Amino acid sequence: MDTGNVILVGAPMDAGKRRQGCRMGPDAYRVAGLEQALANLGHTVQDVGDIRADDTDIPPHDHLFALPECVGWTHALSRVAQETAAKGLPIFMGGDHALSMGTVKGMSEYADGIDRPLFVLWLDAHSDFHTPGSTDSGNLHGTPVAYFTGQPGFDGFPAVTIPVPTDRVGMIGLRSVDPAERQRLEQDNAMLADMRSIDEHGIKAPLMAFLDRVRAANGILHVSLDVDFLDPSIAPAVGTTVPGGATEREAHLVMELLHESGLVCSLDLVELNPFLDERGRTAKLMVDLAASLLGRRIFDRPTRSF
Repeated sequence: MDTGNVILVGAPMDAGKRRQGCRMGPDAYRVAGLEQALANLGHTVQDVGDIRADDTDIPPHDHLFALPECVGWTHALSRVAQETAAKGLPIFMGGDHALSMGTVKGMSEYADGIDRPLFVLWLDAHSDFHTPGSTDSGNLHGTPVAYFTGQPGFDGFPAVTIPVPTDRVGMIGLRSVDPAERQRLEQDNAMLADMRSIDEHGIKAPLMAFLDRVRAANGILHVSLDVDFLDPSIAPAVGTTVPGGATEREAHLVMELLHESGLVCSLDLVELNPFLDERGRTAKLMVDLAASLLGRRIFDRPTRSF
């Protein structure tokens, strides 16, 4: 696992929900300078361009939005994740959060191949633990965690041969979770840190406890960063805003602690909708957070003018 070699993968997936715009995300990260920011830290950075969904023969579904496209993206991203993880640290520039069905599936298979368990850190306002049978909206960007942990009901999707056990999933930033989702996650011993617990105890304690578990298992860590992990006052470019999210300081602390852990093997940057942004401020913040994850220190942050 060569973390000095960073591979940028564009995933302009816009099939996980009805509100469109996330397909522009990969180019927004490029315009905001992601490649240069990571290269300035001494990494070798390769942008392999945008991938596309596989063709499928899955028929459209009456309730589930864009089911054939979501299945095609899951096939493609799973394959690309395995291929790129063998060469370096992939960063999947999304795209909506349904892309994590493919990226985590592929990373879990890669981890199994090197005989190390995969853990997943889910930085998100939502737990995304619905199944196709439980989602009221029919938007599949609310289902990836259920998919890659091996929950039933994902007919037509590629089989999850190496599921990530729910007790190897850590969620930080939660503040919009359906009661049924929370009950199932708590029963399965997922690490859940909602914003109330963060307000009371800080964001460092649950993260460090989770990283200790990854380290004790000799695991590797996939990080999935949703724009709505952040408070909408600093990151407006997302269609699922929930007030009360992480501050910029809290988010940078998380990223710096992740870098210091040396455990991160891959990263999703998801749900950026540039159509909803303000002069690129959300894209720039996400780039800054990715740079902190890859080694930029607090003293090295650039001054921003908007």
